[in-house]
Amino acid sequence: MRHFTAAATLMLGLAACAPTPLRRTAAPAAVSAQPLARMVVATPDEDHDLLAQLMAGEMALGRTDLKGAALHYGKAAALSDDPAVAEHAAMLAIAVHDDAAAGRALDRWQALGAKPAAMAQARAQLALNRGDTPEARRQLEILTGSRDKNAWREFGQVLLGARDQAQAGQLLEALATPQRLPADPQAWLAMSELGDKLGRHAYAQRIADAAMARFRNNAEVYAWAAQMKARNGDAKGARALLQQAIAKAPDNVHLRLVYASMLSAAGDYAAAAKLLDHGPQNADTYRLRAALAARSKDSKALAALYRQLQQAGPEVREQNAFLLGQLAEMQHRDAEALAWYGQVGDDDPHAFDADLRSAVLLQAQGKSAAAHELLAQMQLDYLDQPAQLRQAWQLDAELYMRERRYVQAINAFTRALQVVPNDPGLLYGRGLAYAEVGQTDLAVKDFRSLLKLKPDDIDASNALGFTLADANRDLPEAEQLIARARAARPNDPAIADSWGWVQYRLGHLQQAAQVLRGAWRAGRDADVGVHLGEVLWKQGDRQDARRVFDEVRKIDPHNASLQSLLQRLHP
Repeated sequence: MRHFTAAATLMLGLAACAPTPLRRTAAPAAVSAQPLARMVVATPDEDHDLLAQLMAGEMALGRTDLKGAALHYGKAAALSDDPAVAEHAAMLAIAVHDDAAAGRALDRWQALGAKPAAMAQARAQLALNRGDTPEARRQLEILTGSRDKNAWREFGQVLLGARDQAQAGQLLEALATPQRLPADPQAWLAMSELGDKLGRHAYAQRIADAAMARFRNNAEVYAWAAQMKARNGDAKGARALLQQAIAKAPDNVHLRLVYASMLSAAGDYAAAAKLLDHGPQNADTYRLRAALAARSKDSKALAALYRQLQQAGPEVREQNAFLLGQLAEMQHRDAEALAWYGQVGDDDPHAFDADLRSAVLLQAQGKSAAAHELLAQMQLDYLDQPAQLRQAWQLDAELYMRERRYVQAINAFTRALQVVPNDPGLLYGRGLAYAEVGQTDLAVKDFRSLLKLKPDDIDASNALGFTLADANRDLPEAEQLIARARAARPNDPAIADSWGWVQYRLGHLQQAAQVLRGAWRAGRDADVGVHLGEVLWKQGDRQDARRVFDEVRKIDPHNASLQSLLQRLHP
């Protein structure tokens, strides 16, 4: 419309400059001018258009362009009589450290009737940006003396946002003194915590101690002072203060959780559990009680907690369905665990984990098809969440590995690697699957890729070394890789098995037999037994070899490696 108006004005101007006609002629009725047709509406240019500046400022904020937003809001503040616009302009200018623009916006805001406390807070922020400590102190004194109910919280915000922490710490100690702080324990706690964040630990401790002296019946004050002592290494003093805090507020669930966590960290699981067993309960207390019982391997406590939750009201059971499933699993009540996991709601933060555990339990119950069907549905449900999608695919692949369906496992690992390329865990899993189906080159390729990503990965070194030894190729490299893994984990039976196997491939039968006997005694793993039996057979000790083969059959009647070996040896 602005362009059209300019064109109309230009035409009127040209008409005024035209020569006067010699004789008057009547204008045609069809083009008789109406009064409104001759009106010219003046419109402001963009720099003087308040609405345009506000819209431009909001669009800049939408793009997270703070400098652009500050510029437009600064112009808007000069055009507007709304103090909120000036306040917004001032805050943006302070945020982008445009001191001149901030000063203009603050003057405008003050002229429009800013509240003294808010003005003092903003001018203190500007003074801190400029490094003007005396002015910052003067404004902060105005702020904290304003009797505004939020004055000390805003004081803390100003100092927390300061670029110079040393400057902020000096102002904190100078102004937030016991003589000036209000009769509000929360303000004392906030200042002590702020001092701790700014590195003024001695000040933080002084304020905490002074708060305890002044607010003797406030449990939170004692709890914060205990936390300070614990941070400073005084565990005994912290525990004493927390005991006093709980004595003042025995039903405070948060305090009991803090104290129980401290006891647990010190290894006193029994005392922590005793503290939580009584009094009000919530989801956090139930979870910590379960964790404490699991750490101390207290099956009776786990069973008691499970019964307590089972007998709780419907709302409590619903809120703790995932925990009930975990407790049931710990007690080998797989069917009950599966039922509880099925009751975890879609909006529960543990919904994804509940589905993963359900898939594991379904397979354990012999319902592999249902397990993979559930995981397939999860892959659709979490298609836009790569982290969850990766876990679903990985579990799908691992279940196929347990079922010895290695081709399907390879496919699942490959799909997951398309979402998360070069993921170490996925490369390792697919490498194992390739090795199981005899695709040695592809297995070696995955293990080598993994070692490029994580050169110190012990499992990858062992896996690559064993795969090469099992294929009877690159034996010097295989020996070197397994030796590295063995040096890192000398008591690992799986690595000992690899070392014994590579020694066998190198022809060192006596050393191989000695190492494999030790690995067999340590774990009675079926594959280790197959390797030991083959070495014993090769040494001519066939009676011992047959005895080992018999034990392997008891452990794993369908072991494919044993069946293949027996076909070759014809014992």
